[in-house]
Amino acid sequence: MSTEIRLSISGMVCAGCVSAVEEALQKVEGVKAASVNLGERSAIIEGEVEVEELIAAIKGAGFNAAELVSLADEEEKENRELQEYRRLWWRAISAGAIGLILFVLGMGGFLPSVEEGQLVWLGISLITLLVLIFVGGHFFSGAWVTLKNRRGNMDTLVAMGTGTAWLYSTVIVLYPDVVPSLARHAYFEAAVIIIALVSLGSALETRARGKTSAAIRQLIGLQPKTARVIRNGEEIDLPLEQVGLDETLRVRPGEKIPLDGVVLEGSSHVDESMLTGEPMPVGKEAESEVVGGTINGSGTFLMRTTHIGRETVLAQIVDMVRKAQASKPEIGRLVDRIAAVFVPIVIVVAVLSFTVWFWFGPEPQLSYAMVAAITVLVIACPCALGLATPISIMVGVGRAAGMGILIRNGEALQQSGEVTTVVLDKTGTITEGNPRLVSMLPTMNSSEDDLLGMAASLEMGSEHPLATAILDAAKERGISLESAANFHSETGQGVSGEIGGRKLLLGNRAMMEEHDVNLHEWIEKSLEWGAEGMTPIYLAQGREIAGMLAIADPIKEGAKESIEQLRQIGVQVMMLTGDHSSTAEAVASQLGLGSNEVAAELLPSAKIDQIKLLQQQGGRVAMVGDGINDAPALAQADVGIAIGTGTDIAIESADIALMQGTLQGVVESIALSRATMRNIKQNLFGAFVYNTLGIPVAAGVLFPLFGVMLSPVVAAAAMSMSSVTVVTNALRLRNKSLEIS
Repeated sequence: MSTEIRLSISGMVCAGCVSAVEEALQKVEGVKAASVNLGERSAIIEGEVEVEELIAAIKGAGFNAAELVSLADEEEKENRELQEYRRLWWRAISAGAIGLILFVLGMGGFLPSVEEGQLVWLGISLITLLVLIFVGGHFFSGAWVTLKNRRGNMDTLVAMGTGTAWLYSTVIVLYPDVVPSLARHAYFEAAVIIIALVSLGSALETRARGKTSAAIRQLIGLQPKTARVIRNGEEIDLPLEQVGLDETLRVRPGEKIPLDGVVLEGSSHVDESMLTGEPMPVGKEAESEVVGGTINGSGTFLMRTTHIGRETVLAQIVDMVRKAQASKPEIGRLVDRIAAVFVPIVIVVAVLSFTVWFWFGPEPQLSYAMVAAITVLVIACPCALGLATPISIMVGVGRAAGMGILIRNGEALQQSGEVTTVVLDKTGTITEGNPRLVSMLPTMNSSEDDLLGMAASLEMGSEHPLATAILDAAKERGISLESAANFHSETGQGVSGEIGGRKLLLGNRAMMEEHDVNLHEWIEKSLEWGAEGMTPIYLAQGREIAGMLAIADPIKEGAKESIEQLRQIGVQVMMLTGDHSSTAEAVASQLGLGSNEVAAELLPSAKIDQIKLLQQQGGRVAMVGDGINDAPALAQADVGIAIGTGTDIAIESADIALMQGTLQGVVESIALSRATMRNIKQNLFGAFVYNTLGIPVAAGVLFPLFGVMLSPVVAAAAMSMSSVTVVTNALRLRNKSLEIS
C-alpha cells in the first residue's frame, strides 16, 4: 500500500534547487510521485519507500532533510527557519558593514593605487576572502555540490560572480603588470556587497515567506496541546499524543474540544465556525458528534474519542491544505522545465558577454569584460522565477482554508478560474436535503397546533421522511401526542388510524380520492403549493378535510443570489437531479433557471453523460454535489466540488470541499482561483521581464547608446529585491477583496 511522507528541506534557494530535489527523489526506487515546494521548503512523497532512503537521496543532491510527522516536528522546522533568518541578517549586516567601509575608502580616495599599496590591497584581499568563506561560504559549498551533480542554481551564479571578482582583483594586486594600467581596478567591495545584498534579500524573503504559512499555523493552533482524561476514576491532564481511542474525556466550559468523539454525558453548545463557517453555536447532547478544535460553550460534558492523531477532521484539513500548497498547476510545471535549463544558459551568456567585450570593447577591455560577465551572473539568478508560482499557490490555498474552502491541489485551483459551466445537484446542494413542514392550512374550526397534533400522532408509527418532518415540527412546538389506535399504513398513499375516537386519514390526493373525501375547495391550494415545489398532505375526518400541510425541502439561504452571481461573471448554471420533473421545475422557477437549464429524473450515470456532453462542446465543467450519489459526476467534471458540513467534507472524489455548505463557496472558489492565477501571472511576468531586460542590460547593450554599464552591486540589489517583490505581491492575496471578473 502506498504511503505518504512529508519532509522539510533546507538549503533550497531557487527553482533549480526544486528540480534537483525532485529529480533525486524520483530516482529512489518505490517513489510514485514527489512534489517539492520552494515556498514552504518541503516535499510530499507518495510510494512504498523508507524515509532514510529519501533523506539520503536529498543529501546526495546537496540538501538536508528531516521527516515531518508530529506537531513537534513542525515546531522544530519553524525554529530552524527562524535560526536561518537570524543567520541571514548576521551575514547581511557583517558583509554590508565591511563592503560599505571598502566602498567609502575607495570613493573617498583614501586607498593607494594597486602599484603603490600592494600590501594594503593584499590585506583587503584577505579580508574579502574571509568574508566569502565565513559569510558567503554556503554559496560556494552549494555551488560545488550542484556542480558534482551536473546542475546549476542560484549558488552557482553567486559563487561564480563573487569568486571571479575576488580572483580577478587578487591577480591584479599580485601581478599588476599582467593587465594594462587602465584595467587595474579591483572589485573586492563589489564581491562583499553582493554577498551582503543577496543575504539581505534572502532574509527579507524568508520573513515575508513565513507569512504565507499563517493559515497552516492558525489551523494547527486550533487544537489544544492537552486533554483531561478520565482513567481509573481519576481526571488527569495528558498531552494529546498520549490519548488513545475510546478514552473518556471531560470538556469544561470555554475549552477547545481536544479530539473527535461522541458525547457520552452532559450537554452544551459548541462553536463550530472554524469547521463550517456558521457563527451560531450548535447544540450537543448524548450521542452527538463533536470535532476536535471546535470551542465548547458554557456547558460541560463527557465524550468518548473516536478519532485521534492524523485521523481527526482537523488533521485531515491541515493535510489537505498542505498537499494543495505543495502541488503544482500546469503553469508551475512549465516554470520548472524552464528553470532546469536557465542556469546553463546564463553561464553561456556570461561567457559570450566576456568574449565580446574583450575582443570588441573599448579600453580597458578586460575590465569591461569582467564587469559584464560578473553582472550577468549576479542579476540572472532564478529566485523570483522559482517563487512566482508556489508562493501564490500557498497564499491562495491558505486563504481558501480560512474561508471554509478546502482545495486539494494546485490543478483544481487553476481550473476553477477557467470554469464555463457550473452543474448543480438539487437535493443537499441547492436545497437543505431534509424535508421540513413549511406551511399549514387548518379549517376554520381548528388551529395549526390542533392540525399538527393530529397529524403527528398518526405519524408516530411511520418511518417515512415526510412523517419525520411532521414529527420534528410537533417536537419544536412542544405539542403532546396521542397513540393512534387501529394504525394502518397504505404504501405510496399515507396512513390512517383513530385519535380520541375519531377516524382520521393522512395522505396524498390519491388516498383521499380512494376514500371518497371531498377535495373540491382544496384542489386550487394544493396545486399552488405543488407549483412552488411543496408536497401537499391532506388530513381528513370521515369524508371531510380537516386541514392540509405542506412539506418541502427548502432552498438554501443565498442559493438564488449565488446563482445570479455566477451568471453575472459569464458562467452557465445547470441543475441536474434524480427528483421528479414537477419538483425540479418548481425549484428551478424559484431560482430563475429556465427549462433548458434543468434535467430531472436522472440516474448517476445519466448525470455523467450530461457532463460529458458539456465537455464535448468545449466547456470547462464544475460539478457541485453532496458527495454521496454524486461521486461519479464529481470525478468526471473538470472540477468536482463537494458541498457539505462537518465530516462530509472528506470526499475523495472532489477537488474542492466546501465546509460551510452553501453555494456562496462556489462563487468564492472561482473568485479566489481567478485572483490567484492573476497573481501568478503577475509574478511570472515580473520575473520574466526582469530577466529579459536585466540580462541584456547587464551584458552592456546600453553602453554603445548611452555609455551606461550596470554595476555588479546594483545587479545584486536588483536580484534580491526581485524575489522580495514576488513574495510581497503574493501576500496581497491574503487581504485582497475577491472581485470576480
